[in-house]
Amino acid sequence: MVVARVDADRVRSLTGVSFEPDPGLTVVIGPNGAGKTNLVESIYFGLTARSFRTSDRRDLIPFGDSYARCRVTVSGSGVDHVFMSAASRAEGNRFTMDGAAIDRVEAIRNRPMVMVFSPDRLDLVKGPPSNRRSHLDSFIAARWPSRAERRTNFGRVLAQRNALIARIAVNGSDSGQLSTWNRQLAETGAALAESRSEATETLSARWAEISAELGLEGSTRLEYRPGGAMTATEIEEGLQERLDKDLRLGRTSWGPHHDEVRLELNGRQLRRFGSQGQQRIGLLALLFAERSSLIEGGGTPPLMLLDDVMSELDEHRRGRLVELLLEGGQSVITAAEGELIPEDERISRVPISDLITGSE
Repeated sequence: MVVARVDADRVRSLTGVSFEPDPGLTVVIGPNGAGKTNLVESIYFGLTARSFRTSDRRDLIPFGDSYARCRVTVSGSGVDHVFMSAASRAEGNRFTMDGAAIDRVEAIRNRPMVMVFSPDRLDLVKGPPSNRRSHLDSFIAARWPSRAERRTNFGRVLAQRNALIARIAVNGSDSGQLSTWNRQLAETGAALAESRSEATETLSARWAEISAELGLEGSTRLEYRPGGAMTATEIEEGLQERLDKDLRLGRTSWGPHHDEVRLELNGRQLRRFGSQGQQRIGLLALLFAERSSLIEGGGTPPLMLLDDVMSELDEHRRGRLVELLLEGGQSVITAAEGELIPEDERISRVPISDLITGSE
């Protein structure tokens, strides 16, 4: 599956912009402030109904306008699907495929996984554990589609148990139902923890290898640290042992919703002790490790969206990055200067000015 066409209308600075990326590697070239990042964000928005730059999709709507909308056509196996995501000040958000409303889990089955590198995404490395858990779960859904709903199932049970804990804490009622929700939380939590552990183990060696290739010098390690136990029996026992604490807090204080994925350099957390340059490489290496695993597993290669990726790499590592991108799959990257991109006839180069001018 590849993105065949992007139509962005009133997404930040882009109005009436159409873009047909190459099925391989496309480089969008132009000065800072010309709209390159907005184009990358539009593609992501159209495919996922989210932005990687803001949690409020209304931020994509230009000042003085009432909506932002992007359509993305995905082609694969002789079938085209048109995804449309829209944010409206008056009507809220819409996400459709071929004109019908769709949820994100169903969308994942009909489009490639989307991987984004951007300075705005460094929070994936240096931000809270919840960011890394969510990202890892998205990878799991793409790598093992049959496990796509494990996070959703766990989240639904967790919300139900939390609501029950809150009621018991207030008036002592409904305590007879607690054993049922403990068991369900243990079962869904164990399945989720198993997936996260396997995913981290799958990515670890490749992440270390690519980190070194891109210039992260030192001993590197990708490690899964569960926020509870790993088996359903142990989780259920742990929930019962911590019941008094949960009742004091009014919520479930222990379990997979406290998992951590640690990116380490020389035994120290990259999020706390790494420089911004090291964190950039760590993020890039993680995306490429996931991409490699998807391809090796026979899955659809992900769409790589890499914004301002070349600016802090030397010539040798820029060349290695391009080699990795050309190994397979579709990629769209941005660059302020064409000279930053190695010469290769397989690379499609598109000036951002051509897209903007063509929309007027």
